[in-house]
Amino acid sequence: MIKLAIDLGSWVTKIYMSGCGVVLAEATCVAVEGQPDGGYAVKFLGDKARALSGKAAQNTQIVNPVVDGDIVHEELVSPLLKFFLSKLEITPRKARRTEILFILPCGSKGELKEKYLRLADSCGIGRVRFTQAPFAAILGANVPLSEATPVFTVDIGYALTNIAAFSLDGLISGMSINIGGGNIDVHLMDALAETRNLRIGSLTAERLKNSVSSFVSHDNKMAVIDGRDASSGTPSSICVTTEEIYDILTTYIDKILEYVTIVVSKLPAEVASSVMHSGVYLSGGLAKTDGIAEYISDNLGVPVNVTEEPQLTSVIGGGVILSSEFYTKMVTSHD
Repeated sequence: MIKLAIDLGSWVTKIYMSGCGVVLAEATCVAVEGQPDGGYAVKFLGDKARALSGKAAQNTQIVNPVVDGDIVHEELVSPLLKFFLSKLEITPRKARRTEILFILPCGSKGELKEKYLRLADSCGIGRVRFTQAPFAAILGANVPLSEATPVFTVDIGYALTNIAAFSLDGLISGMSINIGGGNIDVHLMDALAETRNLRIGSLTAERLKNSVSSFVSHDNKMAVIDGRDASSGTPSSICVTTEEIYDILTTYIDKILEYVTIVVSKLPAEVASSVMHSGVYLSGGLAKTDGIAEYISDNLGVPVNVTEEPQLTSVIGGGVILSSEFYTKMVTSHD
């Protein structure tokens, strides 16, 4: 049987294939063209669709079918997942012999699982299982788990941050909040239009965030970005420094830390003491930002451990679950 772990993110979908590792990381994006009858036709999927963002023709719409961890366009997610499976040479015939472990946000309800089950059925998948992102993130970080040793994880994605304390016995306290790297992108776009009179698109904002962001004091990174003058509409370029966007970065990280504090406050005393000793395990794309571990550690007063490949940690952890029945407590099955 083919076994896949899939993290269907709001920005990027990542797939782990048992025995092969991470085999796909591609934009969760669809480009559709409006039709005279009011319907639409799918033009491009994945990275090709994302590349059209801000450059699409008038009758072409760029759609993100997953928003804040929720499938909001089921009719578009199905062709997108079929497209991803075809890139892995999983034909409709092979799909019946395929098991998928979907990685869901912390605290996901039955309604979201039903959407994923309908998605899997539309793709002809033979077996479906679920796990929660915090569990997968810890296993992907290669952190040993036991019933008696609780761990604390903060996984910062594009649209969601998963915060949880748990042991091998199960979740102790946790939540999923609608704050992530995407909020920073939007804030950057708004701030540059207001303060520098430059309008940029989402892809440029993401590149700016990835190249200039830093929590290191007095860091002097800089990048030249292209956009459109907000007044005249003509092409324009400006230089942006770390110092200019520092307050935007800290605004969202500080908000995440507020929720981390809430989760910690709900922990039993023994668990809180263990977390203070072992620290927080940080993952997600934003965890690659220079100085973020030190910034969070200084604010929380606990050690912060960053995983080796933070943007892939959850899907790698899904692969760990696929390969070991030891972690069956972390999984719910739907055959």
